[in-house]
Amino acid sequence: MKKIKIVTDSSAQLTIDEINKYDIHIVPLSITFSDKTYTDGVDISREDFVKKMLSADELPKTSQPSIGLFEDVFKDLASDGSHILGIFLTQSLSGTISAAKQAADLLNLGDNITIIDSGLTDRALGLQVLAAAKDLIAGKNLQEIKLHIETIKKNQHLEMMVSNLDNLIKGGRLGSISGKIATLLNIKLVLQMTDGKLSVYKKGRGKKFFKDFEERVLADIEANKNQISEVGISYVDTPDIAAEIAERIHLINSDINVLSNITSPIISSHAGSGAIAIIYYTE
Repeated sequence: MKKIKIVTDSSAQLTIDEINKYDIHIVPLSITFSDKTYTDGVDISREDFVKKMLSADELPKTSQPSIGLFEDVFKDLASDGSHILGIFLTQSLSGTISAAKQAADLLNLGDNITIIDSGLTDRALGLQVLAAAKDLIAGKNLQEIKLHIETIKKNQHLEMMVSNLDNLIKGGRLGSISGKIATLLNIKLVLQMTDGKLSVYKKGRGKKFFKDFEERVLADIEANKNQISEVGISYVDTPDIAAEIAERIHLINSDINVLSNITSPIISSHAGSGAIAIIYYTE
């Protein structure tokens, strides 16, 4: 059977140990502040990005990997005749997957590459990538891996609390009128992501609204605690809150593996200070 190599983008929430253990190849996005452009995970860490973002006068811009960069990565991975399996963040948030497809076409990779839109990002994308890597070790073929990923996609949950709408407004994600109202009323949003689309689930104000969000998601995790093996908690600048949620999940079921980590620049730049997401899927 032809060897399969897995590649994803730097928005995926994966640990260094996971990347090394499963030989996952990462194609980085780039971030531009007014004074300089950085390569995600190469010359700027997630922590340093958030510090720089919170002190910047203007919202940083994130850019998908170039077609040329994808060409270089794909050419290298396919040089020994391997099949490339690329799983990337959803098309609705970035043109990354489009750039990957264009690079594959330019290289005439044809049937030697499979590109999948995860429909999500962050740890949701990471969990799809990890599932594919573990399936490879278990000896599953490409079709079986693709079916497994599709099953995961149908059962994944990604919910995010956005506490400060400044970045959403600056980035044009909210109209100017609704943005002014939201700022005036100190509105918080709960966002959900399904079928590759980000939507507003609820609007509210105050600490109780955040508590209700937390309790509702944890109640769902408890109701499905025997069908959930992994939970991701991704945040911008609230590690203490993330740690508290992680501890509560461990109390629900100590066998659930919880990864609590700072999110990627593409999410931080849009979600802003105080944002936090809880991500999992049922098996």
